[in-house]
Amino acid sequence: MIPDFQSCMRPLLAAVQDGQIHRFNDAFEQVCLHFGLTDEERAEKLPSGKQTVVRNRVAWARTYLGKAGLLTAPGRSQLQITDRGQAALAQEPERINVRFLKQFPEFVEFHSAKPKASKSPATQDNSEIEETDPTERLEEAYSEIRQELVDEVLAMVIQQSPQFLEKLVVELMQAMGYGGWSKDSGQATQYTADGGIDGLINEDPLGLETIYLQAKRYADNTVGREAIQAFSGALDMQRAHKGVFITTSKFSRGALEYVGMIQKKIILIDGPKLAALMIKHNLGVSVKETYEIKALDTDYFSDE
Repeated sequence: MIPDFQSCMRPLLAAVQDGQIHRFNDAFEQVCLHFGLTDEERAEKLPSGKQTVVRNRVAWARTYLGKAGLLTAPGRSQLQITDRGQAALAQEPERINVRFLKQFPEFVEFHSAKPKASKSPATQDNSEIEETDPTERLEEAYSEIRQELVDEVLAMVIQQSPQFLEKLVVELMQAMGYGGWSKDSGQATQYTADGGIDGLINEDPLGLETIYLQAKRYADNTVGREAIQAFSGALDMQRAHKGVFITTSKFSRGALEYVGMIQKKIILIDGPKLAALMIKHNLGVSVKETYEIKALDTDYFSDE
């Protein structure tokens, strides 16, 4: 199990307790060995996919220990324990954590600048508060806001007409770069006689490569294998070998298995994925706020 960032504090201090200057990567490795992390645990990434969970947590442990004066950074990506850090280890506390660090004024000044997590009166006792690190709090908040938006977008799409959905899937495919040679590369078919095809995307000006689309606006109905087989038959009528089936609901296991068995390339997009793609490609959504997270550019301060 990957430890929380507070649990990483004491092992990180212990990794550099000899008073020498250590590379952060070496100290990080010692923390991973201390907790016996598996390769899978070491490789697990944050929702952003930009950093592993354990490295992010150890890095924040380093930051907090530094703010409390227990660690110093004598050089780029280097660590060295301070006299205060040595004294903290000598106390042999059961755990070095945020509560322990609050005895140091420098840390209190740093930590009090952060919004505190609210707790109900029933949970406000003397038990230790396990806090996630700032990066994870930010990513968790982003994930919650994004998931709420996915739900809102999908609910709004379901309220629209079938014709709206057919137009939407064509615009989505174009926004994703299919048929990018022209804004007129895609079109919804005639609603009354579409032959099982709701839209198409011409990937080149001559229409030599065409993607056929089918869209089903359901709130609860699961799209089964039979519907995908019928769509496959409609592709045969068009002598086509590429299709995208989009639904606002979900696909059955049989439907998912079927597309893996046939030679034609049929992509299945369910409701949540549809909404997520709309958000990614700014279709039906707009930017409300932008927050920039900046990091130190160590190259700027390098003499090399």
